Amino acid sequence: MRVHGERSETVNVLLLNGPNLNLLGEREPEIYGKTTLVELEQMLAKKARELGVELRAFQSNHEGALVDELHQSRRWAQGVIFNPGAFTHYSYALRDAIVATRLRVVEVHLSDITKREPWRRVSVLEEVCAHRVLGKGTAGYLEALQWLVDTRAAER
Repeated sequence: MRVHGERSETVNVLLLNGPNLNLLGEREPEIYGKTTLVELEQMLAKKARELGVELRAFQSNHEGALVDELHQSRRWAQGVIFNPGAFTHYSYALRDAIVATRLRVVEVHLSDITKREPWRRVSVLEEVCAHRVLGKGTAGYLEALQWLVDTRAAER
């Protein structure tokens, strides 16, 4: 990302997807859409290049692997786009990892979890995330990326 009058500095963003997101495009497309995870990652990589952002993508169905990825990215990333899937509703380990790493995390959900089943409406991560994007499908990921870039630029 280039700010007028300053040298170019790359913004590093981790794209983190939790359980069952490897089945995007197949799993309940009426809720989660027809875009696959590979297509989503390619869409974000293209937008990241346009914005001067270095993007790394990681998906796991395992809570500990997501915690490990947050830990490993803490000195590299300036922001995280995170769809924690079902871990949203009960993973205090992920909540603690977000707090411990001090990463700026945008919680993203393809569907609007506030309008779904009562158990899905709870996010134990909400209070420790810098921003949330809900119910905008894959466009929500693009919005999250733009938000991270814009807030990073505003800090300078």
